[in-house]
Amino acid sequence: MLAALARTAALRTTSVICGPGGGRQLWTSRPPSDTDNVKPLEGVKILDLTRILAGPFATMNLGDLGAEVIKVERPGTGDETRAWGPPFLGTESTYFLSVNRNKKSIAVNIKDPKGVKIIKELAAVCDVFVENYVPGKLSAMGLGYEDIDKIAPHIVYCSITGYGQTGPLSQRAGYDAVASALSGMMHITGPEDGDPVRPGVAMTDLATGLYAYGAIMAGLIQRHKTGKGLFIDCNLLSSQVACLTQVAANYLIGQKEAKRWGTAHGSIVPYQAFKTKDGYLVVGAGNNQQFATMCKILNLPELIDDCKYKSNHLRVQNRKELIKILSARFEEELTDMWLCLFEGSKIPYGPINNMKNVFAEPQVLHNGLVMEMIHPTVGKISVPGPAVRYSKFKMSEATPPPLLGQHTAHILKESLGYDDRTIGELLRTGVVSQHGTQ
Repeated sequence: MLAALARTAALRTTSVICGPGGGRQLWTSRPPSDTDNVKPLEGVKILDLTRILAGPFATMNLGDLGAEVIKVERPGTGDETRAWGPPFLGTESTYFLSVNRNKKSIAVNIKDPKGVKIIKELAAVCDVFVENYVPGKLSAMGLGYEDIDKIAPHIVYCSITGYGQTGPLSQRAGYDAVASALSGMMHITGPEDGDPVRPGVAMTDLATGLYAYGAIMAGLIQRHKTGKGLFIDCNLLSSQVACLTQVAANYLIGQKEAKRWGTAHGSIVPYQAFKTKDGYLVVGAGNNQQFATMCKILNLPELIDDCKYKSNHLRVQNRKELIKILSARFEEELTDMWLCLFEGSKIPYGPINNMKNVFAEPQVLHNGLVMEMIHPTVGKISVPGPAVRYSKFKMSEATPPPLLGQHTAHILKESLGYDDRTIGELLRTGVVSQHGTQ
């Protein structure tokens, strides 16, 4: 095993530089061929053992910045979201396609000792190890942080769990809806007089993915400074509680229990969705000037000097009466009419769009938020693109989400130096699998 790991580590010596303590560093020694479009994580390798959403979302964002992401999947089934549908495009679920661009797939049976050996060899030539198993499960296989640290002390090892590495809930599997409920997020989401509501997308998973993404970047910078890897603990519960921000502070500082407000805001009035003749419009007035402008647009000038609405504090106190007046006025006109009237007013406003309207929205198209790729079996696909743009490199060029095991042989050969005979034996015995399309 040690000889094999030494062999694989040697494959990387030409593409890394050493810093304090001789550890592997963030930047490669290979000079960029095009300095005008070099991405910040080019040369960084990510070993991705995550499934579902939080982890894949984090590693997809790292891939967008140029990292090589090796996605480890279970032979035969792969990432669970491959089967989450409908809708499907051919045999591919749109769920999986949405968060797995810029990745290579290797299908490895990590319950087999030979599969564990492959993962350890890959860890030795990678910069980052990301996983989202229940605490202790990978350690039982010999793939916990302590195991990987022994053979790859440079590794930035990020563990994404439901509730953390220790504590009374640590052994529970992490699910977005449950963490959303436990964290209080679901308690504050939904209509004022109705039941709690799950957000329309898995915001707890996505927030955790963004925390993990940032933590991994910080880990790489830390390694650049110290020459040593480290362990990162990310979990759904902590991510969502941290994101409660002012709602949590209201309770912690003022002992004020939170409640549901529907589309409204607990501390600003008016700031919510109003029903129009044919849809909904969200409008906010965060200060007295905006409220006065809004009243003029609505042709309700008498509200401006009404003593009940002279300040936001008073408008909050008299919320129900004011919202009743405003709601009646908004229902008198079509959404497009209100959009025309509010245009140029410096009032925050916008329609509640369905998906068709979202991706017809000129600003969405201008921001390049539709990313097109050519998938090897289903042809051209479109997915939501990266949210952030940079001045010195482009984010538009991406590889499509991989087929299950599409790159198995390529990774074994190019990253680990395996020969065809060895790869063939691993395929024959089911330690790995390879998709027919390469």
